[in-house]
Amino acid sequence: MSQEAAATGSRHASPPGLPPAYMPKPATSVVCPPGLEYLTTIDQVIIAQQKEIIEAISGIEFSNSYVAKNSAGQFIYNISEHSNCCARCFCGPNRCFVMDVTDYKKDAVMRFVRHLRCTQCCFCCCLQVVEVQAPPGTVIGYVRQLWSLCYPTYGIYDRQEQKVLDVVGPLCTISLPCKCGVDFEVRSTNGAVVGKITKKWGGVLKEALTDADTFGVTFPMDLDVHSKGSLMAVTMLIDYMFFESSGWS
Repeated sequence: MSQEAAATGSRHASPPGLPPAYMPKPATSVVCPPGLEYLTTIDQVIIAQQKEIIEAISGIEFSNSYVAKNSAGQFIYNISEHSNCCARCFCGPNRCFVMDVTDYKKDAVMRFVRHLRCTQCCFCCCLQVVEVQAPPGTVIGYVRQLWSLCYPTYGIYDRQEQKVLDVVGPLCTISLPCKCGVDFEVRSTNGAVVGKITKKWGGVLKEALTDADTFGVTFPMDLDVHSKGSLMAVTMLIDYMFFESSGWS
């Protein structure tokens, strides 16, 4: 066992048979889809894209994969993209996909479904939509890109398609040439800032040679668990729309 794993394990004791680097499933009275109990007791998720050395060397686009952890660095979920080679080659980051969110047992607890739609703000009737399902097959919410001329804006909607949150990005989403951290504010429907999605600066070499990104997602502890799942989905959409490109482009 590594010293880091031992340290995180001492702060959060894992049940028998579960490595200390994994977040234990919390005991909660909140009624939620199976596997989303992990989100009920946290106010931050770190989502890190897994680096593909072959992709960085060859330039060939592979399906993306991410790991979601809590603020103590303990594993919560794997997030894996399912898309075909043609979509990745010809549509690039605009491609449609299905993403499965799985726990340490590899059970799918959520699914993000992105259909092929327009990415240009001038086509206001056909902007991006991601369907959030938990468990897979049962819709719990939607992420919708909203028309905005200057600031990238998204709406988080519940299963009845009532808006519950807004996510608003900065005027400049990629600060060239330094590519420093970028914040997207999470706002309540009355405009109050209640959290943020931060694209973390990975350093010159990493940013230049690979499109692997790390995001920090913060939200109120008592936020509805479905909305927390939808914030993870909008983070994936933001990554594809603004940061899913190699090199300095």
